[in-house]
Amino acid sequence: MGFRALRVINDDRVAPGMGFGTHPHRDMEIITYVLDGELAHKDSMGNGSTIRPGEVQRMSAGTGVRHSEANPSPAQWLHLLQIWILPDRGGITPSYEQKMFDKSERQGRLRLVASPDGAEGSVTIHQDVRLYATLLDGEEVTHTFSNDRHGWLHVARGRVTVNGLELGEGDGLAISEEKEIRISGEGEVLLFDLN
Repeated sequence: MGFRALRVINDDRVAPGMGFGTHPHRDMEIITYVLDGELAHKDSMGNGSTIRPGEVQRMSAGTGVRHSEANPSPAQWLHLLQIWILPDRGGITPSYEQKMFDKSERQGRLRLVASPDGAEGSVTIHQDVRLYATLLDGEEVTHTFSNDRHGWLHVARGRVTVNGLELGEGDGLAISEEKEIRISGEGEVLLFDLN
């Protein structure tokens, strides 16, 4: 728990009809990434939405937000990653954003899905972090880090090799003092480029 501005990655599996009751958050950038199933979201800002695989939700808790999350399906399990990132400042006005990133946008390439400036249609977060997602089916992708940048790689599913190191589902890799990483294999991977 805690690498640079990345606070935590919760890897949750939620049974049909179950979920997380209304609870508060503040001063946290929360990114939700659904792997399987659907997530029903409601919050005190008046948002009510369903998040599906390929969609990325960003909630800036700022001065305070209350929300609930549930698996609305009577039969299918929900598998999601909920990522907490420390914001670059406290007390911002709470906000919400949700965008779809089609499978074709992530297949065999690192697709930017969250950034501080909303680049390439990504969701906007209040921190100098760039989050990429990729789906690999035997391809190799590379990422180059600028000077004084760090990385965190999370294998959401499957098995991949990163600069010769083999990783499996649920594994994480802290990256510092590396100029370039090469990721290959079969799976779904999230890569954080952090200051």
